[in-house]
Parts: sequence; C-alpha cells; structure tokens
Amino acid sequence: MPLKTVTREFEGYLEDRKSRFLAHLVPLDCFEQRLSDLRTEHRKANHVVTAHRRLLEDGRIEESGKDDGEPVGTSGMPTLRVLQGVELINCAVLIVRYFGGTKLGGGGLARAYSGAAQDAIQNAELIPFQQLRQKQISADFAKSSELEREISQLGLTVISRDFTETGVQLTVEGPEDKIAAL
Repeated sequence: MPLKTVTREFEGYLEDRKSRFLAHLVPLDCFEQRLSDLRTEHRKANHVVTAHRRLLEDGRIEESGKDDGEPVGTSGMPTLRVLQGVELINCAVLIVRYFGGTKLGGGGLARAYSGAAQDAIQNAELIPFQQLRQKQISADFAKSSELEREISQLGLTVISRDFTETGVQLTVEGPEDKIAAL
C-alpha cells in the first residue's frame, strides 16, 4: 500500500460512557501549534493524547505515541497503530479527552482512542504522499528559457533563481520522480 498524508486538519469524535474523545488529524507542520491551541482551548480536558509519523531524509520513519497521563500503552500506542494501519505519514493525531465519570479500563481506553482516530481518518481527504526533493541546475542564457519551459511542464517549483555572468542557476523542488526526469 502506498503512503498517504493530509494537507489540512480533519476532525473525528467518539463518546463512550459519557467520556468524550475529540480527534484532530493534522499535517505534521501544524502539530506543535495545534497542540498548544488545543491545550488552551480545552483547559478542562483531562488529557490530550498524541501520535505522529514522519518520514526522515534517510527513508526511516520516526513515530511516537504519547499517553499524556493515561495508563501506559492505553492511548498513544493504539492511536499510533491506527496511523500505521492506514499508512499515513507526515501527519499527527491529537485526541482531547473529557472524562465522563466512569473508568473505561485499559481495553476500553484503547478502543476509544483508536476509534476516535479512525473517525477523524474516515472524515479526511487522504492524498498520496510524495517525497519532495530539491535540485540545483545551471544553464547558459541561451538555454535558460528552454529549461524554464521544461520545469513548468514537469510541474516543478522554482525555489530560487541566481543569475551569474554566464547564465542562471535554478533551485528546483518537486516529487522525486519528476526531479529525476529533469
């Protein structure tokens, strides 16, 4: 199965014995800010459990699940397993829990947290993940317009243009396969 990701926030919800679980699936770039916002917005919540997965430059996957005061292994890891199961990458799930007065037990917590995460994922628009790469390309002035046209046709983004005495040096960004075709 190919890796998938999200480009904006999606929400999910689950209620179990009056405990409410508010799930937020966010791009990894928004994770820290969203965690801070949720802690401020939900001051009376008992826990904000998190899980994330990130693809590192060397191809390894960094991932974590944090229980935020829930019994060890009952919340962060089940949430992380949901992300792993649908092969989401470069995104995070944050789940705000309001305690409803009845203890759910270890299995109940694991089901509730993973269920809330699954609901957020079901509401999400998942897109195929593409690793972006950058490449520097040089061309003399005579060939620079041809190079720009090729970059445009491939759907790549020019990050910077540096003009030299002999031509132009471009820094281009885009999916790995398209960068290789350039």
